[in-house]
Amino acid sequence: MSHTNCIPKVQGQSARLVATIFYNSLAPRHPHIHPDQSPQAKPTEPLPVPEIAEGSAPTTSIADYPLEPPAPEPEPLDHLYGAYVSQLCLTHFLATLDSLLIHNHASERRLTSSHRCLSPDPVKPRVVEVTFNPPPNPEYLPFELITKHESIYKFEREWNCEVILQQSTVFRRHKRLCVFDMDSTLIQQEVIDEVAAFVGVKDKVAEITERAMNGELDFAASLKARVALLKGVPSDVFERLKPHIVITPGARELCKALKRLGYTLAVLSGGFQPLADWLAGELGLDHAFANHLVSDPETKTLTGELNPDYPIVDSQHKRNLLISLAAGKDIPLQQTMAVGDGANDIPMLKTAGLGVAWKAKSKVQMEAPARLNVAENMLDLVYLLGLTKHEVDELLQA
Repeated sequence: MSHTNCIPKVQGQSARLVATIFYNSLAPRHPHIHPDQSPQAKPTEPLPVPEIAEGSAPTTSIADYPLEPPAPEPEPLDHLYGAYVSQLCLTHFLATLDSLLIHNHASERRLTSSHRCLSPDPVKPRVVEVTFNPPPNPEYLPFELITKHESIYKFEREWNCEVILQQSTVFRRHKRLCVFDMDSTLIQQEVIDEVAAFVGVKDKVAEITERAMNGELDFAASLKARVALLKGVPSDVFERLKPHIVITPGARELCKALKRLGYTLAVLSGGFQPLADWLAGELGLDHAFANHLVSDPETKTLTGELNPDYPIVDSQHKRNLLISLAAGKDIPLQQTMAVGDGANDIPMLKTAGLGVAWKAKSKVQMEAPARLNVAENMLDLVYLLGLTKHEVDELLQA
């Protein structure tokens, strides 16, 4: 006995795609409580202070209230049918996919699919994997634009979830190299902003950092400008910072699980080498690449310059490092994965077999092959490899 997705693909048949649906369990939407459902108050109790329910109005300030009504949003459906990936949610998703096949050849318009509940259980799944074929006609809607189609975007808003699409190949499940950005990815701070705080220029540096990460400024030029402002910072600043660095929730578990699977792991950072080396030790990473600062041995302070003996780790260098690491270990790029959040990560995200914009800047989310904002923690990235929660638990306990 077999179903469509068990039958081997016939030559000439369209490729199968895999959609991983993540429900936004960190911000489930609930219907507003009707006044008649409020608990009965005694006549002697004081009246409560009037409140505006969060999300029920665009602003609580009359001065900021829009002069025109906002565009109507899709009806939120998760609070009606369940704060998880419900059967109706899946049915709606398949109907959305089916609507995208209108430009396919007549023989390629019948959608077939199967699904697996990855986490936490089949009753109320938060992460579901849907395998389907055929894909939309690439002349009408190329693979890389499917998740950016307005129908998919509307589905995500209605059901409070995110969809990541991948080709259904053996390389999706069996990758061997994963590279990460550091600042605002593996850790929750921008290191250069924290260093700048030692000389009272954090606000000035942070502004440049934000514009650079949004792709508004050339990264190398902006890095030099920010580093120049660090002149006079004590050379041991990174040792002082280590106790204050916050590793992103789930990053330790993610790296442990990937190492159990035999991955090579690396951090490719536009930050600085001392902290990249420290983080590699904390997470068990195999490689760490970042920028090198020059310090004055006499004053024991930073000179505000980058060491010219090392290349600046900008967007192109990150991409080159990914390619060289893969080539050095004889790993096809299809078996690589990259995770980052800034504009300087876009080239490596596009080059890797799977590039994920992790809670990233708007420009990065628009250009990256995949984006994930609703994950409970960084460990959720393993579900993109087709692993179930039970399998992940086994890896972490091994």
